[in-house]
Amino acid sequence: MTAAPGHARAVRFDRYGDRDVLYIADIPVPRPAADEVLVEVRAAGINPGETAIRSGALHERFPAAFPSGQGSDLAGTVLETGRDVAEFAPGDEVLGYSWQRSSHATHAVVPAAQLIRKPGELSWPVAGSLYVAACTAWAAVDAVDPRPGEAVAVSAAAGGVGSIVVQLLALRGVRVLAIASPSRAPWLTAHGAVPIPYGDHLAANLATAAPDGIDAFIDLFGPQYVQLAVDLGIPPERIETIIAFEKAAQYGTRNAGSADGSTREVLTEMAAHAASGRIEIPIAATYPLHRVRNAFTALEQRHTHGKIALIP
Repeated sequence: MTAAPGHARAVRFDRYGDRDVLYIADIPVPRPAADEVLVEVRAAGINPGETAIRSGALHERFPAAFPSGQGSDLAGTVLETGRDVAEFAPGDEVLGYSWQRSSHATHAVVPAAQLIRKPGELSWPVAGSLYVAACTAWAAVDAVDPRPGEAVAVSAAAGGVGSIVVQLLALRGVRVLAIASPSRAPWLTAHGAVPIPYGDHLAANLATAAPDGIDAFIDLFGPQYVQLAVDLGIPPERIETIIAFEKAAQYGTRNAGSADGSTREVLTEMAAHAASGRIEIPIAATYPLHRVRNAFTALEQRHTHGKIALIP
């Protein structure tokens, strides 16, 4: 499924709804402004936030203008640069992010300041999935200021963000209590965490794993875990959620996200971690662009281990 000459393909939706509103449009190849770079996209990660935006659940915070594109993560090859861009040239391999909901496409224009050079050690799916998950994980860990020897609980610990949070905490010498499906226990154990099965008796299992108490809690799933952290007596300033904004406002907890980690410095640090092998970025699956609905079907089941990427 190729675009006509001079044209690109891009995911679009014309109204809020479920996955069925997504379609592939044939559009003109975008032209870079003075400070922008035209990237031929080789991989673009998908994220739960895109589901929330597409469904209208985040309309008050992030309204869509129709027809809307989607996607922020991307990696690819530079095709053209704006007249003020000096740090990149055609042929350079880059990774980064778009804030214009445009990365789920064969081509995207991105401000040069939102790109870094792709380390050669990174595969395209990993590079194209790095931004949201890695920068969100960095911000979530930074928000609770973990110290060596502390016990930190993490919900959804085997997901796209959670798997990175677990590894960042382990690098800091933290005792990580990783709440996840029992099937993820071997991976979590191998990456320095103590697996804790979600479901019945969760509070008791956490108490058993951390008899001296839990110092901080990072929630990556939903409000029930913020409530659990409060009930466990964890101070609000040591509770972080990337998703339960109302609960965060209710209890005065932290709610840092990808925007708090959206700097070249953070992205470069996280890319270096991934390139060196200090942090593994699991790729659960890849899909061609025209199967974007299938990709979100897998994502929205909330049981994938790691990231899902579109390969235009």
